Amino acid sequence: MLKVLSCIAMDHSYGLLALATLVCILGSILTVRLYARVQRSIGMQKLNWLFTSGVVGGSTVWMTHFIAMLSFNPPLSHAYEPTLTMASLAAGIGVTILGFLVTATGKPGFQIELGGGIVGAGIAVMHYTGMAGYQIAGRLEWDSGYYAASVFLGIGFGALAMNRIARSVTRFRQYGGILALVLAITTMHFTGMSAITIIPDPLIVTSADVIPDSLLTVMVAIIGVMLALGASTYAIDLQSTRGAAERFRHLSLHDPLTGMPNRVALGDQLREIIHRHSQEAGEVAILSIDLDRFKDVNDVHGHAAGDAVLRGVAERMSKVLGQGEFIARMGGDEFVALSSNLSSGDDASTFAARLIGAIVQPIEWEGKNLFVGASIGISLYPSAAPAPQELLAQADLAMYRAKAAGSNAIRYYEPAMDDAVRDRSALAMDMRQGIERNEFELYYQYQNNSLTRDVIGLEVLLRWHHPVRGMVPPAEFIPIADRNGFIHELGDWVLRTACRQAASWKNPLRIAVNIAPGQLANVNLAARVLEILVETGLEPSRLELEITESGIIADEQNALHVIRQLKQLGVKIAMDDYGTGYSSLTTLQKFPFDKIKIDRAFIDSVTSDRQSAAIVRSTIILAESLGIPVLAEGVEREEHMDFLLSEGCPQVQGFLFGRPMPLSEISHVVNARSAGSPDASREAYVLTPSAIASLLREPDFSARATG
Repeated sequence: MLKVLSCIAMDHSYGLLALATLVCILGSILTVRLYARVQRSIGMQKLNWLFTSGVVGGSTVWMTHFIAMLSFNPPLSHAYEPTLTMASLAAGIGVTILGFLVTATGKPGFQIELGGGIVGAGIAVMHYTGMAGYQIAGRLEWDSGYYAASVFLGIGFGALAMNRIARSVTRFRQYGGILALVLAITTMHFTGMSAITIIPDPLIVTSADVIPDSLLTVMVAIIGVMLALGASTYAIDLQSTRGAAERFRHLSLHDPLTGMPNRVALGDQLREIIHRHSQEAGEVAILSIDLDRFKDVNDVHGHAAGDAVLRGVAERMSKVLGQGEFIARMGGDEFVALSSNLSSGDDASTFAARLIGAIVQPIEWEGKNLFVGASIGISLYPSAAPAPQELLAQADLAMYRAKAAGSNAIRYYEPAMDDAVRDRSALAMDMRQGIERNEFELYYQYQNNSLTRDVIGLEVLLRWHHPVRGMVPPAEFIPIADRNGFIHELGDWVLRTACRQAASWKNPLRIAVNIAPGQLANVNLAARVLEILVETGLEPSRLELEITESGIIADEQNALHVIRQLKQLGVKIAMDDYGTGYSSLTTLQKFPFDKIKIDRAFIDSVTSDRQSAAIVRSTIILAESLGIPVLAEGVEREEHMDFLLSEGCPQVQGFLFGRPMPLSEISHVVNARSAGSPDASREAYVLTPSAIASLLREPDFSARATG
């Protein structure tokens, strides 16, 4: 050990020795970083990085050795034999590549350390090949102990270096690998140099064909350029990797369509704001934004127009953001905005109004102006809730309340909204048990001939006798059932019960059963109706299904297909609540309706409001021209009857003739012996086995019929 230190202290130039040490350290760092790319790559890219790291590693060993040799100051003339000098470079690079290859391709076992040992052996091979080409005016005597120690140190520290590098799980362990590689190079070199003793011999003359120190310096500089190229390659790759990582991070936090922050970015921003405001005064507003009429744009103009609207709305909202304000797209036509450091609730309303002002501006697309609105719900932190998810849920509740209030409405979250949600959830669970406990009952309301006032049919209405709440109105539980999918089970129960009861009546009156939008959306609706008709034995011509226009426009193609299947069964189809939806002439032309029901809202004011009277009058004229019977709902006074008779309305329904009643109260009507109502007896159509078989063979029906 003392001889090694003495060799370093007495026989070397400190300046060049420091340069050799610097090259060794920087080259080792670069080698380890390049080898890290080998571990993260596959295929040809892996081989490319392995070759590059091997070249840089071998060159680092060679440069360290020969810069140290240039710093070595023997008192005799000396030079370097060209062939062995260049062979030492090739040996250093080749064996280093081999060691890296063994480590990289081996399984996580002893081959990692074996590869490191090969790298260390390569350092020794390079060193002693270079020393074999070292010519000096004297004899070199070797100490076998130092010789063996140098080889052992190179192999040992090489194995340790690859152990730290290839098995690295932390950056600290990678630094340990760099240190071990530096030690493998330096300890091997200086221990190997301590193994020689130079004995002057005037008879020994150096060859003329040798490399002097000046030329060797040029060669070292050239190899230094190779290291610089390796460093440049690493720097370019590092910059590209960081750029790709930044792009990936940007994509992971932004919506690709609008370029706005997405749901993930919103979560990060909201958590950061809440953490920052936990120690500060002021409120944070969370705004849930849903576009109004956006579905209409998609349905009428297509998804390209919808995308243009989303991009335009996003750009405009982003432009009106102020300090402490943030907005993100959650998906579809839903956005969430944040505003911090609010001094009062009015500030949140002002922010919401500013966003609506940006949204409602027309968006030009292919020469057309497209218009949408917005409904905004607001939740405030910390007064509403302490957790991000609760705040977002509360803002959503307020947004749905705003949507119910009409376009461009703004509503704040109130605790009562949570109560309403819990109440609806409890009602939904009770509904499922209600059928099992026989809490549901069918009521019937008369439908009458306007001229004779005879009962020609009955509308089926559902009532729920809740054991705690009492009588729950259909307007309260039917929308819940439609939203949670229970409408299919409930609708089947209503249809089956109504058909079974009607099939037992002596008076073959027609029954009208309401079909919810969720039921109409089911492609198997006609098959379910067929199954129930066969099961109960009711003639199809006695069943009339009432649908609303809102149930049609959700998916016109499917609705038309299902209605045609129902018509094939012989079932009648009525449009309910005419006048309250789009009520377009195109709908009446496209769909094969057997009846139009004018909504009660128009009949109620028909004698006092000219506009209502005009709507009813024009509907009756239009239906007559199309050959479709009309039924007016909500007839409560004789004045209503006088108007409807004067306009030629053929059918009526309302409290004037009777309120909805349970079956027990209309038994005298449905069990009266009759040849059948005029409408029901005219087109009797019985589902005989042959008729069912014929229907199932129809190409438009057989694919979906299951009954």
